[in-house]
Amino acid sequence: MEPPADAKVVLPRIEELGRDLLQVSNGQRVLSVARPLFCFAAFFVFAAQGWWVLAVASAAGLMFITYVSTSHDLVHRTLGLPRGINEVLLAVIEALVLRSGHAFRLTHLHHHRRFPEHDDIEGAAAHMPWWRALLEGVILQPRLFGWAWKRARLGERRWMAAEAVWICGAITASVWLWPHSPVFIVYVGLVLTSGWLYPFATVWLPHRAHGETVLQQTHAVRGRWVPEIFLQHTYHLEHHLYPSVSSHQWPELARRLDGYLAAQGVKPVRVP
Repeated sequence: MEPPADAKVVLPRIEELGRDLLQVSNGQRVLSVARPLFCFAAFFVFAAQGWWVLAVASAAGLMFITYVSTSHDLVHRTLGLPRGINEVLLAVIEALVLRSGHAFRLTHLHHHRRFPEHDDIEGAAAHMPWWRALLEGVILQPRLFGWAWKRARLGERRWMAAEAVWICGAITASVWLWPHSPVFIVYVGLVLTSGWLYPFATVWLPHRAHGETVLQQTHAVRGRWVPEIFLQHTYHLEHHLYPSVSSHQWPELARRLDGYLAAQGVKPVRVP
């Protein structure tokens, strides 16, 4: 995918920056898939032992890792996986957190094409006050699914239907199992409620940089520790400019873009 078109901005082509930015190692692929699976398993291991602080931390890690890293790369198909494997992993990993991976792809790719227009359903929170962005999270996932279903092709609807059946089944099973063990309904509750933060955390915060060009509509962030803690998702401007680059390569992409961004008057937000 080429950088987004903008008549007011001429971006360096990926060939100028280096096509090695499109490469992902086998180790990085394994890490991308293993991290959410490890967190998912860790929740149930810790919960079974009654170690609830560690269990909750595992669920939080799972939610964060899937949305901003693994699932995000699967949506953009930037891990270099065979198409069929990529589709299965997108469905399975998002199913762990009770979301539709294929609805996520449709709404997120539309976000890349249309932000900051008001028909961007995923990016709508950027136009809201902070408290409204927080409230938006309560109803966002059903709204995204409904929006995506209306626009999905037949093959995408089949995936989405299977994902919806799984989500409803998992929630129903957790309620049915409640008298026997609270672990499953606690997991479902944590996953659903923590997802309410996403419009604020992944749309409102990075996109509150209103401007006329693609360089001015998303924050550029630079720091040492914060980008690592947030799995490089702070390189949000770079991702919007070059969505074909995987999250593993965002720090290097940012480094190579620094001179260009400075020449264009972009002032990064400095964090620790």
